Amino acid sequence: MKLKEFRNDLLGESVFHAKHPTGLNIFIMPKSGYTTTYAIFATKYGSIDTSVKKADGTFETIPEGTAHFLEHKLFEGEELDAFEQFSKTGASANAYTSFDRTAYLFSCKENFEESLGILLDFVQKPYFTQETVEKEQGIIGQEIRMYKDLADWEVMFNLLSALYYEHPVSIDIAGTQESIAKINADLLYDLYRDFYNLNNMVLCVCGNVDCESVLAVADKHLEKSKGGKIERRFVYESPKPVRTLVEENLSVAQKQFLLGYKEDRKTPEVSLADELASQVMLETLFGKTSPLFNELLSQKLIDMGFYNEFFFGFGYACCMVGGTSPDPEKTAEIIRKAVAEAVKTGLDPAAFERTKRKLYGSMVKMYNSIEGISNHLMGLYFDGYKPFAELDAFRNLTIERANRRLRKLKNSYSALSVINPLPQEQ
Repeated sequence: MKLKEFRNDLLGESVFHAKHPTGLNIFIMPKSGYTTTYAIFATKYGSIDTSVKKADGTFETIPEGTAHFLEHKLFEGEELDAFEQFSKTGASANAYTSFDRTAYLFSCKENFEESLGILLDFVQKPYFTQETVEKEQGIIGQEIRMYKDLADWEVMFNLLSALYYEHPVSIDIAGTQESIAKINADLLYDLYRDFYNLNNMVLCVCGNVDCESVLAVADKHLEKSKGGKIERRFVYESPKPVRTLVEENLSVAQKQFLLGYKEDRKTPEVSLADELASQVMLETLFGKTSPLFNELLSQKLIDMGFYNEFFFGFGYACCMVGGTSPDPEKTAEIIRKAVAEAVKTGLDPAAFERTKRKLYGSMVKMYNSIEGISNHLMGLYFDGYKPFAELDAFRNLTIERANRRLRKLKNSYSALSVINPLPQEQ
């Protein structure tokens, strides 16, 4: 098994890559002087994967929330669950499901090889029974109800439901009470075989580690997979939102809002260059040094929690700005007016350069975090990029590309999500 080195001379760092005979891609970044090691084992399977391609080329619909459900169930073993095993090595373990991936991880200061073996073993050895599936349905049902009371969660998913007609990004990552009721043990085994083959997965390790130890554990614990990378289904959506305003009342002290601009996507994926250009464009327009931020702050329409985000994935992309405000509708009106003007004039060149330097510095600083590095390597791989690709893309970023991304912001493609305090709390 050959190791390929990706070297970045600016950082003085290297990432090593190996394609294991079982089909798994492995990325390792040793960090001298670190005492902790972080490992993440992930599959390209998330909440947006609500259909699976069958052998005849057709797509079969699967219940919403199955990726998250499967994540919960994999920690259970026939004898000990994975958390009990990790407790014996002293490792801190966790997992998460996002829109486009499911990841299992741990960090440790000792017993790395043993902990990595546990990680690889439990993810590769599913154990489901109908009894434990029914028990989990109750647990996840409670989780779904709990998130319905979280304003930050609801304001985002309400916005997504206002923007998207069919794309499953608008569905809660955990699914719905109705969708998880359709899940059974046989379905979980079928989906596991589809999505958890090693050709659809990646292992990323960073910290106090050497390549030889990682590969030795991989040789011992990995089992050859059948199947290949999963093909996702792309369905074009109109850029017009479903509705332009959605409101909900929750137990909050202040009104919260999120204004989103849906992008007209003719292709399913956003390039790395466009991703970075969008981030710089948004921070230039809405960041804490921007004229718009200071105008809204001076009018007491926002506070220092005002934020922006480029939210994207397979088949969807939108620019979001939000926070708390006594008058979300007026705030949104001012933002929309500023966006329309910026589209006409373009970004201020000096502000663009300042923002570019600031965000580039944050990107370089990320390489001090072994957790950040591991997750970043995973994301680059799943998006089809090599290690350190974002640094080159950022250095080559031009204001012309950022302005092209700016012109994607159309007020006719936008929607506003508002969370109001309960009537008795106003």
